[in-house]
Amino acid sequence: MLDTMTMTKVTASLCGSLLIFLFGTWGAESIYHMGASHGHGDDHHQAYKIDTGDDDHGGDAVVEQGPDFAELMAAADVGKGERVFGKCKACHKVGPGENGTGPTLYQIVDRGIGDLDGFGYSNVLASNDEPWTVENLNGFIENPKGWAQGTKMSFAGIKKPTDRANLIAYLATLQ
Repeated sequence: MLDTMTMTKVTASLCGSLLIFLFGTWGAESIYHMGASHGHGDDHHQAYKIDTGDDDHGGDAVVEQGPDFAELMAAADVGKGERVFGKCKACHKVGPGENGTGPTLYQIVDRGIGDLDGFGYSNVLASNDEPWTVENLNGFIENPKGWAQGTKMSFAGIKKPTDRANLIAYLATLQ
């Protein structure tokens, strides 16, 4: 059995540890608190602010438009498109009949969307009667799941329009 002095030391150690924990929590909360400021007059108090250069009051600011996609296609670089294809080649092949996880991209431009024999397309693509036009490829490559909801393709897409134009120009050479 523990004597009284040992029991007192153990109890004091536990209470001291709890007190240190509570003070540490209180200190961290006061330094890093992200909620309401509890009477300091500013309900949007933040530990730090990152200046992104955007003005919160510029809701009517004019956004500069870049060239349209047809202009990007006219200026597309096939060599750069082949480099962009590096993002695709884990799942897609470019030789005739060379399916990978995804269908071969050989002769993809103007081919029917779900028309490649021997490949198991998702229902949304298999039931689409349209061809892979430049516009359809652009929309699909930008956001596959948004363009064809229900597609099996898990790729997030290529957001940069010039990269998409270069890639489509490269794909158009695969004839």
